[in-house]
Amino acid sequence: MTTLYTAKKYAVPALETHCVEFLTKHLRADNAFMLLTQARLFDEPQLASLCLDTIDKSTVDAISAEGFTDVDLDTLCVVLERDTLSIREIRLFTGVVRWAEAECQRRQLPGTSANKQKVLDKAVSLIRFPLMTIEEFAAGPAQSGILSDREVVNLFLHFTLNPKPRVEYIDRPRCSLKGKECSINRFQQVESRWGYSGTSDRIRFSVTRIVSIVGFGLYGSIHGPTDYQVNIQIIESETNTTLGQNDTGFCCDGSASTFRVMFKEPIEIVPCVIYTACATLKGPDSHYGTKGLRRVPHESAATGMSTYFVFFSAPGNNNGTSIEDGQIPEIIFYT
Repeated sequence: MTTLYTAKKYAVPALETHCVEFLTKHLRADNAFMLLTQARLFDEPQLASLCLDTIDKSTVDAISAEGFTDVDLDTLCVVLERDTLSIREIRLFTGVVRWAEAECQRRQLPGTSANKQKVLDKAVSLIRFPLMTIEEFAAGPAQSGILSDREVVNLFLHFTLNPKPRVEYIDRPRCSLKGKECSINRFQQVESRWGYSGTSDRIRFSVTRIVSIVGFGLYGSIHGPTDYQVNIQIIESETNTTLGQNDTGFCCDGSASTFRVMFKEPIEIVPCVIYTACATLKGPDSHYGTKGLRRVPHESAATGMSTYFVFFSAPGNNNGTSIEDGQIPEIIFYT
């Protein structure tokens, strides 16, 4: 890095290129944060981008490395803003607290909760507390002193109430997935009046290529703007193993559109396995889909490759949902 600084200062582009090539070749998870800080300082966007990719792929190792606590606040925020980190939010929070402790030492401040909150500044708002479980939040952030009492109460209300009150923190899942979000809709027409009495709407499906499902699109009320409480799940049908679930809620506007309901983490779906998509809604009568398709294609504009979702009716009482009619019209995924 010292040589790169000298090459830039004295305008020796050939040496500068060699320095960047050397650093790129030796980039690893345990030095990615240190190199990211320097790449931003010396305005090396290509090297910075490679550092961020490395941090995305090996987030836990990168945050556990010694150099993580030495980064500046702006660099920390650049990383916390990313949707592509592969780490549970509670582990990310623990790493951020470590950084705050180190920053207090650098500023010669006592390591109190108030000082940690002070040095973290805008970084606190980039932690996605809604992605934690209520147990994780209660055992960690709620007792850390980094959040105000009012913020802690608001987040507990968000975890426990349905429909969920709004909070100032991002609830979008972090998924270490590249590319564009995709979705398929299995119905060709929308009709009115689908009721709910506590029974789950379920549909089975398989895919022809590996995908990562991040959520469903669900129909909302026929009676105008309404809040729904919902539990969504994906279950591996043969073993009856729940691969992912979320107790959440969504607001609808009374239109026949679908409304996004997301999992906290991406769920990998592989070919030749049958899965069950499940949604248990509490709320008034909704729209529903008809003229369902058994086989729904999705063609990637980037690769030109097609992914097919094949649907099967699930056995048992599924609140009426089947291949032809019902809820769970949309699956949201990355290829």
